[in-house]
Amino acid sequence: MKIDFSKDNGLVPAIVQDATTKNVLMLGYMNQDAFDKTMETGKVTFFSRSKNRLWTKGEESGNFLELVSIANDCDDDSLLVKVNPVGPTCHTGTDTCWKEENVSTYGFFSTLEDVISERVANKDTKKSYVASLFSKGINKVAQKVGEEAVETVIEAMDTNDDLFLYESADLLFHYLMLLQAKGFKLKDIEAELKGRHK
Repeated sequence: MKIDFSKDNGLVPAIVQDATTKNVLMLGYMNQDAFDKTMETGKVTFFSRSKNRLWTKGEESGNFLELVSIANDCDDDSLLVKVNPVGPTCHTGTDTCWKEENVSTYGFFSTLEDVISERVANKDTKKSYVASLFSKGINKVAQKVGEEAVETVIEAMDTNDDLFLYESADLLFHYLMLLQAKGFKLKDIEAELKGRHK
């Protein structure tokens, strides 16, 4: 890997990202020695500008950043360091240096989960399909998932991809409702799948 350490007194910015959640955890700086030590030990090491020395994240707290990969950018003067964090990353005790929780998010699916939660909480059964379905109980929600699953299978055996995607979206939306009716969210499914992964 070619890294240009010449632009900023021998330092390059190192953006640290959780390899699983993809959340940005912190920003540090590396010189050649910090990079070499990181590669050698598998624990992310920076050059501390305040201490004027190499500093392995977690050397005092035990909250190490276990290295997964390092990539440099198009100008070879900054690094993306993917890690598995051991404990909180920030010295203040938060998951990230931006005071954010380091949890998985699922893009628009997370937005849908929030919408479902809000509609269920508002209980406006006249205006909300979600609230109306939830008001009929979990058996009705589960039945609806079954119906949508059958419709998805039927469309999968046909040649109309638009209808297949339409029914697949219905199935996934109703499944998100069923998860919440049972007190779960996508993060729980992710945890189950991770537990099976070898």
